[in-house]
Parts: sequence; C-alpha cells; structure tokens
Amino acid sequence: MKIRRIVVTGGAGFLGSHLCDRLVASGHDVICVDNFFTSQKNNIAHLLGRPNFELIRHDITHPLWLEVDEIYNLACPAAPGHYQYNPIKTMKTSVMGAINLLGMARRCRAKILQASTSEVYGDPEVHPQVESYRGNVNPIGPRACYDEGKRAAETLFFDYQRMNKLNIRVVRIFNTYGPRMHPFDGRVVSNFIRQALAGNDISIFGDGAQTRSFCYVDDLVDGLIAMMNGPDDFHGPVNLGNPNEMSIKLLAETIIRMTASRSKLVQRPLPADDPTQRRPDITLAKAKLGWEPSVNLDSGLSKTIEYFRGIDLDQFRAPTPNF
Repeated sequence: MKIRRIVVTGGAGFLGSHLCDRLVASGHDVICVDNFFTSQKNNIAHLLGRPNFELIRHDITHPLWLEVDEIYNLACPAAPGHYQYNPIKTMKTSVMGAINLLGMARRCRAKILQASTSEVYGDPEVHPQVESYRGNVNPIGPRACYDEGKRAAETLFFDYQRMNKLNIRVVRIFNTYGPRMHPFDGRVVSNFIRQALAGNDISIFGDGAQTRSFCYVDDLVDGLIAMMNGPDDFHGPVNLGNPNEMSIKLLAETIIRMTASRSKLVQRPLPADDPTQRRPDITLAKAKLGWEPSVNLDSGLSKTIEYFRGIDLDQFRAPTPNF
C-alpha cells in the first residue's frame, strides 16, 4: 500500500472523525482540520497520540497551505439550526472553503472530494432522487444558505475540473447517523434518542408523515473511501445513502421501542421548505463503486443508542442557541 498524505476538513465532526479513524488505521498520514464550531475535540482525542495523525484548528474560509495527496472536504455545519444561525458564514464555508481547497489541490495536483448533500435536491418532485435530477430548491428561503452553498460548491468543483483537469470527486450524502453524533445537533436521530432516554416528549414536525432514509456511519465512510479510490474518470456526483425509506413518525416510534421509553409524541409546526420525502437512488454508486449499505436500521440504532447511554450530556454544549 502506498502511504498518502490526506487532509480531512471538518475532521473532528461526526462523519469526519470516523473517516479519520479509518484512514489512520490504514496507515496514511492524516491531517485533521477543524474550527470546532459544531464538532467536539473528544471525537478525535484518541488519535492525538498517533504518529500519523495531526490536528490543525483552522477555518477553511481562510487560505490553507499544506502539501498533500488527497483532500476530503467535509467542513460545513449540516443541521438546519446550526447553518441557519449564521447563514452568511455557512455560504462562505461552502463557497470560499471550496475555492481555497480547490486552489490547494491544484497547486499540489491532489485528488479532492467534496462532501455535498441530498439537500441540493430541495423538496424533490422526483422520487427516489437520481443524480441527473436538478432539484427543487428555494434560492431565497431559510435553508438556501446550505442548499445553494453546496450547489455552488459543486459548480466550482466541476469548473476546476474542466479548466484545470483537476482530479475531483463529488458525493451527495443523505441522512447519516451513528455514534459521535452531537447530542444537540438538531437532527432527528440524535434528538429522538436524547429525548427518549430522558423520558421527555419527542418533538416531531408536522404529522411526521415526511420520509427520510437513514444510513449508518460505517457504511457512509466506506462510500467516501470507495469514491476517493474509484476510477479517475468518474467525478460524480454520486448519491451515498441508504435507500430504505421510512416516515419520521415511524422512526420516533422505533426509538421509543428500542429505548423502552415512556416518551410521548408531540407535534410541532413544520419548518419552511422542509422536504416531504427523501430517498436516494444508489444505482450509480453500485455500478461505479461497487458500494451499497449493509447495516440495517435496528442494528445501527442499537449502536447509536448505546453511545448516547454512555455520554455525559453536561460535557456537551449546544453550538448555537437554536437547540
């Protein structure tokens, strides 16, 4: 195996820390870059003594000068309450961050992967979502800073590829869950588990009939690495997610059952532009990468619930006042 120098931006976050684990274990030299806005240093504390791991506190809206072979760009707040807290900064992270990292990749002739999102499809009128679908996004709504920021980043990646022959990879990540989710990240899995374990009412938006598809973090990391190591003539975008779709209400009921909680469901107003359905078509990922998820929901939720039972909530703070 050839040892590579790899940068993971957002590397102390939920997804990034699991990716760093995998890359360090594979023997690569890994540089974790994070500004710790929504991430936790304890996610990567166990790696700090490893000789092939280093941590840099840095905001990618500012230029970064490193000599690297590969770049995984995972940096950006991903929960609505967090990215809406400072929408201008969210847009800057996606756009200016992409420009800075693409510039570094161009200088180093490095491979670079952009972690895009299923949010580029907006509230989809095509179901399940295929990569050729151009989306239904409100460009001036409260979610636009994230949705349009990620869409603009994809544009920059493909323009750099066309103009500079850069070796790019773009993945569109659907809902992902697992250990190390921030308990106050505002996502449904972490919210529901935290509320259920405390015996509090579980808040669902609307009637809970809206659907999502949930992918366990280990499967998602497999997909990221498969894409980075995939064919050089396949740039994406490619969907990474679990195609098994379920309603938010059913997810809440499943978590109540698995935690043996007495929590009750309480309805809250549906947020603006909240997608009514979300499910990836992963035909392309299967064909090009030989990838598909293997962890079923009950198994993944069991591991996630076990993690939440073992943490001290007093050691976490909500990154923004929105939670």
